[in-house]
Parts: sequence; C-alpha cells; structure tokens
Amino acid sequence: MKRFSLSILCLCIFMVAARAQDSEYKSAIGGRLSTGYYELLSASYKTFITEKGAIELDLGFRPRTYNYPGDKINWVTLAFSAAYQHHFPIQPVPGLQWYIGGGLTAYNSFSDDDHYTGFGLGIFPTGGIDYKFGNIPLNLSADFRPTFSLVDPYDSDDPYHYNGYNSFNGGNVGVSVRYTFR
Repeated sequence: MKRFSLSILCLCIFMVAARAQDSEYKSAIGGRLSTGYYELLSASYKTFITEKGAIELDLGFRPRTYNYPGDKINWVTLAFSAAYQHHFPIQPVPGLQWYIGGGLTAYNSFSDDDHYTGFGLGIFPTGGIDYKFGNIPLNLSADFRPTFSLVDPYDSDDPYHYNGYNSFNGGNVGVSVRYTFR
C-alpha cells in the first residue's frame, strides 16, 4: 500500500511539473521566513494583477521571550501585511525578475504583561528578487522591507521593561517559497 501511495504521489508531482514548463505564473501560495520585527513565519500568497504588477499578502506570527531577574515575559505577535510589487525581467535568465514596491502591515501582540500587548501599524518600501523555475511549479523570492511604525504597540513609559520597540526597523529581510499556478 505504501508503494502504491508513493507511486500515485510521484505521478501527480510529475503531471503538475509537466504542465508548468514555462517560467511565468499568475498566482503562488506558500510560506515566508522573515527577520521582521512583527513576523517570523508567514503564510504567503502572491498574485499578478497586471503583466508586471503583483499583490503579495502575508499572514504570520512571531513568538518572543525575554528573561529579566525574577521575571520571564512571553508574548506573540500576529501580523498581516499587503504589498504591491512592480516586476522587471532580468535578462537573459527566463523566470528571473527584480521588483520594487511598498506596503502596509498591521499587527497585534498578545501577552500576560500589559506592556507587551497592543496594536501596531507600519508602512514599508520593498525591493527584491523573484525566480520562477521553468520545469517545476516553484517560485522563490527574497526581499528587503525596512518598516516605519506609525502606531506604537508597546508601553514605552515603563523603564523596567525593555520593549524592543523602535519606530524604524531596517533589518526586515525575508525569503519566500511558493507553489505556482496559472
């Protein structure tokens, strides 16, 4: 039974790969791993709305723990971001593109400590590189999203608690892997 199931799975993968011989795609769904302040791991969906313009939507989370003398603080941030990306081909490699754009992120932190609970909102420019394999339905991308916070989610008045909040996060780099379809 295991061999039969494995054979069916291999056949399905082969059939999908055979249909995806070109280096263009309409939409893609997968995951994004990020160094962002508000998200670490996200579900990612990208769809082209014009020949060169795409919308990327990410829903993710980031758990955190801080240890202080006699105090351990755990919290998690749930984030949603939306970005517009305008693509430019990189010749002579089919399927390779670079893009620029911008977006908005909204996030909420949850914790037992009120200093680490709250809603945040930010905007970001974005730039990156996108590659669609020609022989399999797979898309890889890497991007840079320096984020400017518009709304502070954490209590910065308490000197005891380090909240890690900064109105600018310049270290937001991400990598996405997505399954493509037309």
